[in-house]
Amino acid sequence: MVFRRSFRLDLRVHSEYIFPKFINNLIDINMPTKYIIVTGGVLSGLGKGIASAAIGHLLSSKLRIVPIKCDGYLNVDPGTMNPFEHGEVFVLDDGGEVDMDFGHYERFLGVNCKSTWNLTMGKVFDMVRQKERRGDYLGKTVQYIPHVTNVIKNHIFGVAKDESADLIIVEIGGTVGDIENELFLEAMREMKEDVGRENIVYVHLTYVPIPYGVNEQKSKPTQQSVNLLKQRGIFPDVIIGRCSEFLTDSVKAKISNFCDVEPEAVITGLDVEDIYEIPLIFEKEGLAGILHKKLNIYSPPDMIRWGHLIEHLKNPKKEITVAMCGKYTQLEDSYASIIESFHHCSAHLGCKINLKWVETTDLRDDGILDDVNGVVVPGGFGSRGTEGKIEVIRLAREKNIPYLGLCLGLQLAVIEFSRNVCHLEGANSTEMDPKTPHPVIDILPEQKEVIDKGGTMRLGAYPAVLKESSLTHSLYKSLEVSERHRHRYEVNPEYHQALTEKGMVFSGNSKDGRLVEFIELPELNFFLATQAHPELKSRMEEPAPLFYGFVKACMNGHRS
Repeated sequence: MVFRRSFRLDLRVHSEYIFPKFINNLIDINMPTKYIIVTGGVLSGLGKGIASAAIGHLLSSKLRIVPIKCDGYLNVDPGTMNPFEHGEVFVLDDGGEVDMDFGHYERFLGVNCKSTWNLTMGKVFDMVRQKERRGDYLGKTVQYIPHVTNVIKNHIFGVAKDESADLIIVEIGGTVGDIENELFLEAMREMKEDVGRENIVYVHLTYVPIPYGVNEQKSKPTQQSVNLLKQRGIFPDVIIGRCSEFLTDSVKAKISNFCDVEPEAVITGLDVEDIYEIPLIFEKEGLAGILHKKLNIYSPPDMIRWGHLIEHLKNPKKEITVAMCGKYTQLEDSYASIIESFHHCSAHLGCKINLKWVETTDLRDDGILDDVNGVVVPGGFGSRGTEGKIEVIRLAREKNIPYLGLCLGLQLAVIEFSRNVCHLEGANSTEMDPKTPHPVIDILPEQKEVIDKGGTMRLGAYPAVLKESSLTHSLYKSLEVSERHRHRYEVNPEYHQALTEKGMVFSGNSKDGRLVEFIELPELNFFLATQAHPELKSRMEEPAPLFYGFVKACMNGHRS
């Protein structure tokens, strides 16, 4: 099954990409959708998501690229998983809760992804069950092959058609050999017959270790990983070897010989200090040209501005320290989008941002903020660590340390202000204390009858109307903004007046005026919080406005 769309070639090409037959085939024709399948071997956590996103960035100048992630777990989505299980839950504009790799896709490709682009085995089995109940299989015995694999392929083809995609990049989660991804791999094997071998490329990411005391790059893990992939009928066209050094010519030759790929198609996936260097590494290794040739496409990398931003990251002129106050600090992936948002600010402001991880579960040290320039309290759920966060917020407010609150960070800022400024003793959230005498934070009315946990929060992008002349308005430079949300609780409208009378400004509200979306304390240098998650929409080329303003305030160093 091949989907086609109109495509015209820009003839201003670099000489190294000119292939006469290739060029002639691209002029005034309907180009079929192309597919890049990214798999991983040896061990998990090698960075398939980043590699997939970087490949997409290289090819994005002239192509409409859609990333798809296939995850083997039986959850419908990662929304109900503890961050220690699966890292950050990434929320999309449409309300989809998806794998954190979608954050990399959006940040590298500049696209707003959709929940249909995340295909879990839980979703697949649910689709199969629904089809069986409707009688779509006409009495046949429903089997893994062909029925499950057909659902996988048809879903991918459906996305390609709906999005008029020039290129689909499919990342297969997990590691080759995992039982969870076997059906996805089989579907990817079958796809080459459906779309034509000239329209699909298989990229395999492996590990090339340098054992301590040996000081030699070892190709054996890669060879074994590729053999496992071949046993499943997939023969890689490109191999990316993750290594702490550039792969030597001899190792590339060895991998080429034993794995049946062209020597130039063995690419270094270099360990780097910052993931945004990966597209530059891939370009240096010639990956774009290889993919152009194999897929009969042309979309030259435009890396000039990207390269300049990376230079700013690597050569900062200032340095600050920001306290990250949460309860998942042992796993930094829990706050991946926040970390990336700070990277984006660093690239634009030429400032190195050191994160000081503060575990708030058992906070006892009043001097915990003495050496920081700013404080962030991120989102989260449950009561553990909340009193520690409230104490941190009090210190930030009283010492005039720039403060940025995200989702729960807004709710706890309201609780702290209610207790210590409005003198509402025992003020709390009904999430933490259902019997609190002052429920300044309460559950959203529409959430009170909700029983199911998955996909039932206030999820996705919602508009907010900003208060003119507020700090929030000055940062967004607009009177209406849209940010992504993931919460069940709100600032209780019964306490709006008490809070504003003591000086808290509601600088942004939902369009109906009921929900408080932004708060600030204007008498302080920078004290701002939002019910949203602005980190989810931050990009390297365009940092999230609230993070940008917060970092600038930290750099200015105003403290009373």
